[in-house]
Amino acid sequence: MIVAGSTVAAEGFGAPGPANFQYPELFSVAGVDVTKPMLQLVLAAVLVFAFLFVTARGRSMVPGRLQFAGEGAYGFVRNSVGRDIIGGHDFQKFVPYLVALFFFVLVNNLFATIPFIQFPTFSRASMAYALAGLSWIVYNAVGIHKHGLLGYLKLQCVPSGVGPAMLPLLVPLEFFSNILVRPATLALRLFANMFAGHLLLILFATGGLYLISDYGGAIGIVSGGAAWIMAIAISFLEMLVQFLQAYVFVLLNAMYIQGALADEH
Repeated sequence: MIVAGSTVAAEGFGAPGPANFQYPELFSVAGVDVTKPMLQLVLAAVLVFAFLFVTARGRSMVPGRLQFAGEGAYGFVRNSVGRDIIGGHDFQKFVPYLVALFFFVLVNNLFATIPFIQFPTFSRASMAYALAGLSWIVYNAVGIHKHGLLGYLKLQCVPSGVGPAMLPLLVPLEFFSNILVRPATLALRLFANMFAGHLLLILFATGGLYLISDYGGAIGIVSGGAAWIMAIAISFLEMLVQFLQAYVFVLLNAMYIQGALADEH
């Protein structure tokens, strides 16, 4: 397994930590230092665009394998997320955004298990927060466009059916929860899962290497081999987590858009 900054000390095992997620700059563009995770964002965007473009080009009534795969991927997000969450009346105009968002997050997550890349892009908190910030702009803009600024703030911050005496307490809480906290929790969920999963993989991979090469003996070989088996098993589990986190991220986006469009809180 190729990881940044992972070391196995000769005197003892060096436990992995946040330093394993720090990559040095590769080059600079207009004064901006470009790192491997930044290149992964660009690569993921190119791959998603290429996949959707190629599968949509030359469409026919009887789809080939590539068109069938593209339509299946599109239909999964369109139906199970867009239509079911946002509703049949408004969902269609948000489908392109939701489809692109789902596959962008999924590809960046899957980078953690692709050889020679082996790093989940959104295990860097800043990148997860940037994507959540984009989501925050989208669903708030949708709500303001439909209800107006004051109407949208009333919808999000003033619960229906609550007596006036409770409003001074509930309105600040609702504003904090619905307007300020949502992007933070959206980013933290994605970041924490990607960070923790990759840290586990580093732990078992480098721990197995240490047990076999430095600890030695029958105990070291057996326990090191068991650690590598665990690393392989966790890799498969991580692939499921990577898919689920992409799905949950887009699902919550759809829920927030639906809540912004709703007429009642």
